Amino acid sequence: MKQYIAHIALVVEDYDEAIRFYTEKLNFILLEDIVLSETKRWVVVAPKGAKECSLLLAKAANEEQKSSIGNQTGGRVFLFLYTDDFWRDYKNMREIGINFVRPPVEESYGTVAVFEDLYGNLWDLLEMKKK
Repeated sequence: MKQYIAHIALVVEDYDEAIRFYTEKLNFILLEDIVLSETKRWVVVAPKGAKECSLLLAKAANEEQKSSIGNQTGGRVFLFLYTDDFWRDYKNMREIGINFVRPPVEESYGTVAVFEDLYGNLWDLLEMKKK
């Protein structure tokens, strides 16, 4: 049996501003943008080269969902963006205005820094040490 996580839903305020952030700032690819109704779309983005897991950008539909925008995990790091070149990506992200809330550190497992997306969700930018 094979199973995998296909999508992680990320609650957003606006589809188009979220698409712009992920495609223009993080260089993700827009995989799908399908209109389902007047208020709902199926929007999927992923890092270039991602094989299985992607983000499903889900526009908040009510006040309860709106209250979780930017804080889906109670202030913990929510998502982990692995890279093959930490310093290249860190420099590029800083240059285009990505806000890093924790500076780079060398850990036993690799190099990591914490940044926030356009809504304040926390992400790790992470390059694992070579084995």
